[in-house]
Amino acid sequence: MKAGVRPLETFPVRIGTQRLRVAIGGAQDAERTLLLFNGIGASVETLAPFIARFSHTRVVTFDAPGVGESPAPWLPYRPRDIARLGADLLTHLGVQRAHVFGVSWGGAAAQEFAINHPRRCSTLTLAATCAGIVMVPGRLNVLLKMLSPRRYVDPAYLMRIGGELYGGELRFESELLQLHAQSMRSPSWHGYFYQLLATAGWTSWPWLKRVQAPALVMMGSDDPIVPPVNGRIIAAGLPRATLETVDCGHLFVLTRAAQTARRVERFMDQHAA
Repeated sequence: MKAGVRPLETFPVRIGTQRLRVAIGGAQDAERTLLLFNGIGASVETLAPFIARFSHTRVVTFDAPGVGESPAPWLPYRPRDIARLGADLLTHLGVQRAHVFGVSWGGAAAQEFAINHPRRCSTLTLAATCAGIVMVPGRLNVLLKMLSPRRYVDPAYLMRIGGELYGGELRFESELLQLHAQSMRSPSWHGYFYQLLATAGWTSWPWLKRVQAPALVMMGSDDPIVPPVNGRIIAAGLPRATLETVDCGHLFVLTRAAQTARRVERFMDQHAA
């Protein structure tokens, strides 16, 4: 683990029939909680550098079913089911209301949380994500690489294609990409397929107008997977949205971890009431 990054506290939790590996980090004695939904195929370890940058917020996240140490379920699921797991996890932890953050694939679950659990969502932050089938797609050669979890299984493969896949600083910062590769844990093929299937045909667009929580939409200016125009699409549908562009790629929550965490905490501070 990179020097200066506090280790996450991880433990198993059973929510209904689903066993989850849960991780808590940041300022663990803070009064406020941020519920974080991660990207496709990514275990909680990949977010450790980002979570460690939160100085006034307790951050709660979990391995999605089929990722890390959360076993894949028998049946497929949808983003609203991941949002429900997040809500039930908060209940298990004794948290009635939380700030919500979703990155990439996890942005779908975060949007579903804000739509379906409005009284439990203080603010909504979305990073490098889209509103589903209404999205402007990324580059075809990049999206085809996303169909396989090979980058999580083969570090050498990730080092070859990481810059093209994620854009931004990872195009030329091999050390950052190496640190990301070292933090990865391989998802199961079964679990990764379920994650792909979860968002097939999904969209949040018709229901975004229901979200009354203040929303911060952050997009990378050089994102080959989710072009920044998708941020404008989401922000146009949210009643209380602030749209910002980060001069980086798809993984700016990791390459600009401190800057992004500070911005999210300022946003939560602005809407503390």
